[in-house]
Amino acid sequence: MKTILPLSMLFAVTVAGCTSDHQGDAPDGDADGGDAAQPVPATPEGTYAMQSHFDLAANIPGTAGTIASYVIDATDSPGDPTLFILQKLTAALPDGQIKDAVALATPYVAGYLNDRILEVAPTFVTKMLALGSALGQVTTDFGTLEVLEIDGTGRAVKTVKGLRFEIDGAPQELAFADHGVAETRTPGLAVTLSETGALAIGEHELALRYGQLMRLVLDAGLIPLIDPASSSLGELFERAVDCKAVGRYIHEAIGFGSASTFEAACAAGLGAGASALYDLMSDIDGAALELTLTGAARGVDRNRDGKMDEVVAGTWSGSLRYAGTPAPLATAKFFGARM
Repeated sequence: MKTILPLSMLFAVTVAGCTSDHQGDAPDGDADGGDAAQPVPATPEGTYAMQSHFDLAANIPGTAGTIASYVIDATDSPGDPTLFILQKLTAALPDGQIKDAVALATPYVAGYLNDRILEVAPTFVTKMLALGSALGQVTTDFGTLEVLEIDGTGRAVKTVKGLRFEIDGAPQELAFADHGVAETRTPGLAVTLSETGALAIGEHELALRYGQLMRLVLDAGLIPLIDPASSSLGELFERAVDCKAVGRYIHEAIGFGSASTFEAACAAGLGAGASALYDLMSDIDGAALELTLTGAARGVDRNRDGKMDEVVAGTWSGSLRYAGTPAPLATAKFFGARM
């Protein structure tokens, strides 16, 4: 069983149809997001609530593209999920005869536990598969909630204030202020509006702490959705696996040691497995994930007062870079409305 897989596999465990088509491109009007019935705004000046959507799973670069794939690893082998549980349990045992015996007997014990899976871990597989699918949906359509402030000279400040994503069509929003995460402020953007309504946002860089954001998504967004009583991967493991039953059956299978020893190792091993994933997420943030972006959109004046009311049909172009390793930016859209 593999224990290290590319981040694109962990965060793009995607089933058919997992990507939402975000829409906000054009609330009404013609196909390209314009509206022939609406006049072109005279000015883009104002403050706008914006959303950007990125496909990060397609090409996230460098070290940020590698992380321990515990979600996949928990379900990708014929002996799983008990093989995954046994590996974590064995790692938590002290060195010695008992640990060696469990390691040698793992294939037999895994089969023995799998025959009793409804008692040992009745919901483990379904929860892990649901978590993998949800992570895939987030990173193929990774949404940021932003405020764009444009002054009368065409200079702007963009502030990323939270995340937005959809799981099986149900939207979720996570405001950074609600979770102790610092907002990302990017000043000095150049914004121009042409006589035809074409809106251009000049090249700028957006630096994100990707590991921190994915932990926020995992703990505050996805895990409570899958198991409302859990708020971390460790709690999800603890509630999905009956370590007392695991300890009893391992003792029965190998015939020595004690059930309580194996129960304690089961709990410790799964906890360590969850902690290792979080540690690797933290390690990613040793360098920022940097997006270099240039935007093209259309400004719309809905109420005919000369001011821009909406930003529609926005497309970002540019690149991703992590620790000096660049990659082209995949599909990225944006849209917004005057606040």
